[in-house]
Amino acid sequence: MASFFSNLTGGNVNVEINLKDAESIPTSTYKTDEGESETLYLFTGADTVAGSVGIDLKGKKSLDHIGIKIELIGHIELLYDQGNPYEFTMLVQELEGQSDSPLTSNKNYPFEFANVDKAFESYVGNNVRLRYFLRCKISRTYSANIIKELTFAVQNVEVEPEMNNSIKMEVGIEDCLHIEFEYNKSKYHLQDVVIGKIYFLLVRIKIKHMELVIIKRESTGSGPNMYNESENITKFEIMDGAPVRGESIPVRLFLSPYNLCPTFKGVHNRFSVKYYLNLVLVDEEDRRYFKQQEITLYRKKLGCDEKGPQTDD
Repeated sequence: MASFFSNLTGGNVNVEINLKDAESIPTSTYKTDEGESETLYLFTGADTVAGSVGIDLKGKKSLDHIGIKIELIGHIELLYDQGNPYEFTMLVQELEGQSDSPLTSNKNYPFEFANVDKAFESYVGNNVRLRYFLRCKISRTYSANIIKELTFAVQNVEVEPEMNNSIKMEVGIEDCLHIEFEYNKSKYHLQDVVIGKIYFLLVRIKIKHMELVIIKRESTGSGPNMYNESENITKFEIMDGAPVRGESIPVRLFLSPYNLCPTFKGVHNRFSVKYYLNLVLVDEEDRRYFKQQEITLYRKKLGCDEKGPQTDD
């Protein structure tokens, strides 16, 4: 991804894409393909994307072209097929039509993309990237086209779900272990707290410790070509030492410190991102007993008394 601080130069011509009221647009930090961090301007799905394209001839007398346009593009790139991104949004505005007349002076062209459907959030994963960007293209006949891109990010808040049932399950090994676990709900916003309890009904094995793991599972492709990759976001120790029958262990796990995105399901049949709470018990012989439960994460609009890491404005 191109940082919005950089300028692209084609030949001896400088092209800049400047967003309207850029100083008041929030920003967010995203990971690049190289694993580094970059800061991007941040929009919601309903925001208008407007600004101007500046072309500086840098002392040249003229610039021949066969058209100048700006595009707003949303596409999905898969790691194994980066050369063929899937474009789900493509809007074009012509800034200068095909003409026999070259540019003979510096120009500044305003643009505005209103009512653009940006339903999907920007995402950078291990095997897939969903990216939005503006691209200015100066087409030329006898020379290489001049292209400038500006990547921006999209995040969308969701309404708090009306139905949010708690999770209650009983698991165990016959005549050895029987536990009940409960989480206060099944859907959490990104700044939420997982609250629950683990109740031991039967304990006949020597448990050394117990932990709760947040697992992120990224799925790319579909059908027989689907590829799943799981990542442990964090391990949270709930208990250290052997429990006894009738003991109840509280669970309180804050989500805000971790780099989480919302749950994505079947984004254009290209990828999904799901989350699981994995309860793990380890006995004194280092045997592991676990139970996974899927949860849903969503982005909630924060109130004035709340603070989250979603933006860096």
